[in-house]
Amino acid sequence: MVADSKQFEKVQGHFLACVVCWLLGAAFLFPWNSILTVGDYYYAVFPSYHPSRVFTLIYQPVGLVTSLIFTWYEARCSTRLRVLAGFSLFFIMILLLIVVDLATSGQGSVGAYVAVCFLIAGCAIADGTSQGGILGDLSLMEPAYIQAYSGGLAVAGVSTSVLRLITKVAFGGSSFGLRKGALTFLGIAAFTQLCGLTLYSVVFPRVPAVKAYRLKAMQQGSLTVSDDLAVAGVKKESKDAETGSLPPRLSVTELCVQNWDYLVDMVIIYTVSLSIFPGFLYEDTGNHKLGAWYALVLITMYNSGDLIGRCTPLIDRLLLHSRTWLAIWSWARLAFIPCFYFAAKYADQGWMIFLCIMLGWTNGHLSTNIFMVAPNGYTGPEQNAVGNILVLFLILGLSIGVTADWLWLIGKGW
Repeated sequence: MVADSKQFEKVQGHFLACVVCWLLGAAFLFPWNSILTVGDYYYAVFPSYHPSRVFTLIYQPVGLVTSLIFTWYEARCSTRLRVLAGFSLFFIMILLLIVVDLATSGQGSVGAYVAVCFLIAGCAIADGTSQGGILGDLSLMEPAYIQAYSGGLAVAGVSTSVLRLITKVAFGGSSFGLRKGALTFLGIAAFTQLCGLTLYSVVFPRVPAVKAYRLKAMQQGSLTVSDDLAVAGVKKESKDAETGSLPPRLSVTELCVQNWDYLVDMVIIYTVSLSIFPGFLYEDTGNHKLGAWYALVLITMYNSGDLIGRCTPLIDRLLLHSRTWLAIWSWARLAFIPCFYFAAKYADQGWMIFLCIMLGWTNGHLSTNIFMVAPNGYTGPEQNAVGNILVLFLILGLSIGVTADWLWLIGKGW
């Protein structure tokens, strides 16, 4: 009867856990998507400095180094402290972006640009600190929670794109209107970080299903969940009880070797995506009937496709369990690079919109598939490590992609 009661409690909290994971994903990625989405404002303020390309070039390598450090030491780091530190740092950096803009009155000085770049690096540290922690935490739970969180990430992209279109209509396309829209976005982004901080620190640890998975992970030797369980009222077991009869867990290196194909897939997926989005879409798509709206529409279409792609794994027939097919489809995305080149050079805006939707859909679908299937078959501590490793290689792909994005400028001058 007690077992039945516990099972009912776990099922009872499942839907709430999915909702909170979805909200966490939306809150987590909203700041970075806001910075990308107000790129038209930064292009107006810093027209000679390629802000979209430079910001991503700063963000991804700094995030990569931070993520590498936390991945290597993930087994000894409190997930709770990592995530809360990430949300808090995001909040501070976004507030300082607003302060810099207000202090300089939106003037495009070199000093202001350098300050913005330093704050972007701070956001990258926040990302690298917390993103692996969240995905590692969810990897030792239900794959549905990863899908919900992944869907929330895409919702952040779509919502920022739609809100940017709304603010562009409301405030106009003048420099003053662009600035008001950008400050509005940054204010909303700061608020989302407070919401994410509250959700993760107060609500998520107390969800019955989440408590059950974390307790199971602790019984398997995980040291990363203790702080969250303590907040939920679960006392930490003694060290002997934790480690007495447990088999030795696989190391980070061993897990990398066993999952090398997933890691290569992740690098290829995000290298292709970031070699096109957002820099190429802002600077290399030419002039079309949509004028100043064109880049915003393309980015909105990409984010919409990404949202659809992160939801399609919910359809069981579309969930790719085959490692071979995941590799084939990941490598097939390389074809997007010549397709975008020729579409920008010769095709009309309809083809570009279609390609952006497909680029986003394949990005969301394939990456979510990998996050859902890769941790299967491991113990809780190993699943946490796999989640951290996947995030590390995701950011590696992003870093390679933003570097490759500069190749589009060859022959065009600076």
